[in-house]
Amino acid sequence: MSFWRAFVSSLFLTQPALACDLALALAVDVSGSVDEGEYRTQMDGLALALRDPVVSEALVRAQAKLMLVQWTGAARQRVTIPWTQASSFEALDSFADRVAADPRVWRNYSTAIGEALEITMAAFAQVPDCARHLIDVSGDGPSNEGIEPLAVHRDLRALGITVNAIAIEQSEPDLTAYFYENVIVGEGAFVETANGFADYPARIRKKLLREVTQQTAALD
Repeated sequence: MSFWRAFVSSLFLTQPALACDLALALAVDVSGSVDEGEYRTQMDGLALALRDPVVSEALVRAQAKLMLVQWTGAARQRVTIPWTQASSFEALDSFADRVAADPRVWRNYSTAIGEALEITMAAFAQVPDCARHLIDVSGDGPSNEGIEPLAVHRDLRALGITVNAIAIEQSEPDLTAYFYENVIVGEGAFVETANGFADYPARIRKKLLREVTQQTAALD
């Protein structure tokens, strides 16, 4: 453990435990347009971003609960890592290890963003104690199967769930605009653009920094 992490951990030992301040569902695109190398880039990049010193400190301070979802076509969405609390740096490191090692569930199916949001939304019933509910969805193409993402927005708003997105513009140059218009929802919702899968690790780190530091600023 680094000196900085050891120092922050010592602060937790002398302060009352925080309630869960953030429930963050990480929804990763594994549709047919994502090859095996691109899948690994997403998972390794996400694991690396979770270990970023600023991101990890913010998640632990927030006592955040995290979940990983793999999604592709209609009726093909699965929670592959259930809600896990970042109760310590060790717990968060363990979650990041599981993300990096998470085996791919599907390979050759379409893109059903609406159903991905619907399935992920339902899982928040398991974390009612968390103050803020957020879905972080990645994708490299528009929805082309299943229910439309916009059809889920009303229920997401009713439940107070914010959806942010990372648009991976590997072959869809207008994907950021599509995500703005059809996918994201909630106060302060935003889209981060990755100019291809190679750009994903840097962009997911930037996205998580924006999400988690915004949330934990209120804890100072």
